[in-house]
Amino acid sequence: MSIELEPIGFVRVEAEKVPRSWRRSELEGTLIIDDEYVEGLADIESGHRIVVIFNFHQSPEFSAELLRQTPPHTGKKTGIFSICSPVRPNPIGMSVLEVLGVEGATVRVKGLDMLDGTPVLDIKPYIADERDRTG
Repeated sequence: MSIELEPIGFVRVEAEKVPRSWRRSELEGTLIIDDEYVEGLADIESGHRIVVIFNFHQSPEFSAELLRQTPPHTGKKTGIFSICSPVRPNPIGMSVLEVLGVEGATVRVKGLDMLDGTPVLDIKPYIADERDRTG
């Protein structure tokens, strides 16, 4: 089976180094969406939170030796599917970002943990559930 994904846009951010997680990021930047998808940005507004699915385009190739990795914040060897490492069998990332504004094909966001030029694969609404509201 082969799965092919085409980016719908890319990230623009002016930072040499980005935070390791959107949960700890205050970094602002923009999502530049291809013109053919601009209409899909309708109803996304400032203050909304969005889930951005992206490609870890600069991650090294994955191999079986990387099924357990040692994240810098724990120092403990951990299974790849229980951590947020960018080195994965399928280099797909996900971040929840705050929308600062939308103008045409440009979505200004806060909370970036992506490098400049990162391919954006999809955008979805962030829908909080009861667990998010209580703690």
